[in-house]
Amino acid sequence: MLLLRLSSWLLLLVCLDPFRHEVPGALASSVPSDAKTLVWGPGLETDIVLPARFFYIQAVDESGRNLTSSPGEKTFEVKIVSPSEQFTRIWIQVLDRLDGSFLVRYRMYATYTDLHIQILLNNKHVAKSPYILKGPVYHEGCDCPQHSSSLWEAHMHCPQSFPQIDRDLSFYTSVDPDRNAEEIPQRFGQRQSLCHYTIKDNKVYVKTFGEHVGFRIFMDAILLSLSRKVQLPDMEFFVNLGDWPLEKRKPTQMIHPIFSWCGSNNTRDIVMPTYDLTESVLETMGRVSLDMMSVQANSGPPWPEKNATAFWRGRDSRQERLELVKLSRAHPNMIDAAFTNFFFFKHDESLYGPLVKHVSFFDFFKYKYQINIDGTVAAYRLPYLLAGDSVVLKQDSGYYEHFYNELQPWEHYIPIKADLGDLLEKIQWARDHDEEAKKIALAGQQFARNHLMGDKIFCYYYKLFQEYAKLQVTEPKIREGMELVEQPADDLFPCFCHRTQAKDEL
Repeated sequence: MLLLRLSSWLLLLVCLDPFRHEVPGALASSVPSDAKTLVWGPGLETDIVLPARFFYIQAVDESGRNLTSSPGEKTFEVKIVSPSEQFTRIWIQVLDRLDGSFLVRYRMYATYTDLHIQILLNNKHVAKSPYILKGPVYHEGCDCPQHSSSLWEAHMHCPQSFPQIDRDLSFYTSVDPDRNAEEIPQRFGQRQSLCHYTIKDNKVYVKTFGEHVGFRIFMDAILLSLSRKVQLPDMEFFVNLGDWPLEKRKPTQMIHPIFSWCGSNNTRDIVMPTYDLTESVLETMGRVSLDMMSVQANSGPPWPEKNATAFWRGRDSRQERLELVKLSRAHPNMIDAAFTNFFFFKHDESLYGPLVKHVSFFDFFKYKYQINIDGTVAAYRLPYLLAGDSVVLKQDSGYYEHFYNELQPWEHYIPIKADLGDLLEKIQWARDHDEEAKKIALAGQQFARNHLMGDKIFCYYYKLFQEYAKLQVTEPKIREGMELVEQPADDLFPCFCHRTQAKDEL
């Protein structure tokens, strides 16, 4: 049954792939059919608990052709109700992706016995609407972990493996929590900011080292969120709260496992999704406005109407960024690059200023070409740039995020040299090969949609912890000085957990 469901998902993803299903001569004015239109996604499944649940609508006309442009922002109406509740505290947004598809996201603020998701086109039900999620349907704040890890992974449709996890953990044949608890604080605790975590009986304990530990909130939040959804393995690990990866020793030396948000070619840190991407997943439809879903509905004008200039905004956190602004001044018809803040090279502000006002990230996509250039480490905006509707020119870099291994140059982005020596040449290539550049932009966009949404981020973290825990050769312990990280109180909408622990997991 599971294989059948996965096969159905893959078939629907193929239907959405813009390269596979775009029919020559498909009319922009095609009218969607309520019966033929496709609806699918994790937000239609009871057991996939996410901060913001989501699913997709692909508009299809009567002849069975996918629409490839928007039929109108208000084409589809979505209602979500619980028959047993007079009022449902659910915030719904229907996001028009302007390519004939829509992303529907909703955030639940309480747990419901059942949910009925109605998708309407001219007051007629679309596809198999109404979709009924048999309850209980748990909201993000409900502390109700699935005790079977294999069942949770199956519900989430998690990949069997992630290449970056396999690569990172290959440096460690075993992990000794006792030795690490003693040696890592001695090596790094005085000069770096670290968190020492222990997960025991699905509770989170932490001790911090160093002065600047504010970024601990992101790690606390993802651990608490995961532990509300699934039973985490008992484990003990250290998280680097700084920008730069720490473990610089060679694999032949005595290396220590350090979890970091960014990796590099000359370090051995274990890479996690960045704190920025992690927060955007946790706070979608909350306090953040930039996330992997909102970008998809704000990707700018259609490709032919975009400005054929390479665009960049940011702060002065790397020498190459100064060179980029210099290039922009010499070639304003090809590059629009400017600083919004000076911090690292304040003495050069007169040379590379004046500062310009911040631009809404969504306005970046008025331009066809997006320059992605390192900051202090990897530029954490890359997921959002890929998710837009422009082609990314990515600087060759020794730094990487958790997904870079799966990105292919000339397929998902246009590569540029680390010193930007070929940037002008690559912009000119993109101008001269407009269809190829557009195809690369769409492939990058599809990669982001398939690999960088919230469900895959949760899968990545869980798989990482699961595989890491298997390497431990001594028992994880709640060490002296550790404190319990409490789950946030949910007094307004408490939930009753109906799960019972699976016998094979006892």
